[in-house]
Amino acid sequence: MNATRFEGGQTTIRRALVLAAAGLGLTLVGGLFDASRALQAYHVAFTYWAGIAVGALLINMAFHAGKAKWYVVLRRVLESIPLAAPLLLVLALPVLLGMARLFPWVNPAGLDDELRHLAEHRRGYLNVPFFVVRTLVYFAVWIGVGHLLHGWSVRQDTEGGVELTAKQRRLGAGALPFVAIAMTFAAFDWQMSLDLHLASTIFGLYYFAGSFLSAFAVVILAVNASRGTAGMPGALMNENHYHSLGKYLLTFVAFWAYMAFSQYLLIWIANLPEEVPWYLARNRGTWVPVSVALVLFHFVVPFFILLSRKLKRSPGSLGFMAVWILVIHYVDVYWVMMPALRHDPAHALAVHWTDLPAVIGVGAALLAFVVWRMRGRAVVPVGDPYLPESLRYDPS
Repeated sequence: MNATRFEGGQTTIRRALVLAAAGLGLTLVGGLFDASRALQAYHVAFTYWAGIAVGALLINMAFHAGKAKWYVVLRRVLESIPLAAPLLLVLALPVLLGMARLFPWVNPAGLDDELRHLAEHRRGYLNVPFFVVRTLVYFAVWIGVGHLLHGWSVRQDTEGGVELTAKQRRLGAGALPFVAIAMTFAAFDWQMSLDLHLASTIFGLYYFAGSFLSAFAVVILAVNASRGTAGMPGALMNENHYHSLGKYLLTFVAFWAYMAFSQYLLIWIANLPEEVPWYLARNRGTWVPVSVALVLFHFVVPFFILLSRKLKRSPGSLGFMAVWILVIHYVDVYWVMMPALRHDPAHALAVHWTDLPAVIGVGAALLAFVVWRMRGRAVVPVGDPYLPESLRYDPS
C-alpha cells in the first residue's frame, strides 16, 4: 500500500487555535476577577485532557503487548494522541505555579487540627519540590515512550519489515507497568491530594478507567472525522473495526463502574472516619443529583445502549456515544475534584463561567498541536507487515 501523507488539517488547526485562544483567554480574564476559581477550573480541565492523552498511549501499548493486528489501520491515530504530552507539560505550569491555591497541604497552617496533622504526617511525600519533580518524571516517561513508539512506526513506513514491529511490541510490553504507575501516582497527586481525608490505593485505577474509556471515544471521533477522505483511517476501516471499538467502549463503561463501586464499597465496609467525609461531601447538598447522574449516565444508560450490535457497527451512532462518554467523563472528573477544591461546608454545586472555557481552551490547544504533529506523515502505518490483515479484519 502506498503512503498517503497527511498534508491537510490547516483549517482544523486554525479553528482549534481560535478556540484555544478564546477559551484560555477567557479563563485568564476570569482569573483577574477570581484567581482561585479560574485556576480550579483550569486544573480540572488539565487533568481531564492529560488522562485522555495517557489513556491513548496505554491503549496502544496494550495492543502492542497483546500482538494485536486488527487495529493497525487506526494505530497512527493512537500513536498521535500521546504526542500532545510535551504541550501538556507546558500547560502544567499554571498548576505548578498556583499550587498554593489548589492543594491544602502546601500551606497547612490554616487547616483544622485533623487536616493539619494529616498534612504534617504526609509531608515527606506531599511537599512542593517533590511534587514538581514527580510531575516532571511522569511526563518524561510518557513523552519518552510515546516518542519512541511513534518514531519507530514512522520509520517503518519507509523501511518496512518486522524488526520495528518487534521493537514496538517489546517496548509496549516492557514499559507498560512504568507508564501505568506514572498515571496512578499522577492521579494521587493531581486529584486525591486535593482532599487530605482520602487515601485510597484504588484511586489510580478509577482515574485510569475513565481516561481509558474516553481515549477510545476520542479515537472513534478521530476516525469518524476522516471517513470522507480516501486513504484515511476512517475510509479504510470496515464495520468490524467499529464493532470492536464499540465493544471496548462497553467493556470500559463496565470497568469504570466496577472501579467506582469497589472504592465506595471498601470505604463503606471499613467505615474509616478519615475517609468517609470524601463521599459525604459528594452525597449532600446539590452534589447529590450529580452523583445520581454519574450512576445513570456514566454506567446504566450507556451500558444498555452499547449492548446493541447494530449500534456498535454504525459509525454515526458510535460517534454519538463517544461524545456522550467525553461529556460525562468530564462531569466525573469535575465531581471528583471540585468539592475538594471548593471546601464548601454547604456542599453546594457552584458551576463557574470559567469551567467551560477552560476545558474547551485546553482541548482545542491539544487538538491543534496533535494535528500539526501529524502533518507530513502517512495517515496509516503503511510499512507494517500486518496492515493488509488489518484491512481485511473479520473476527467471525
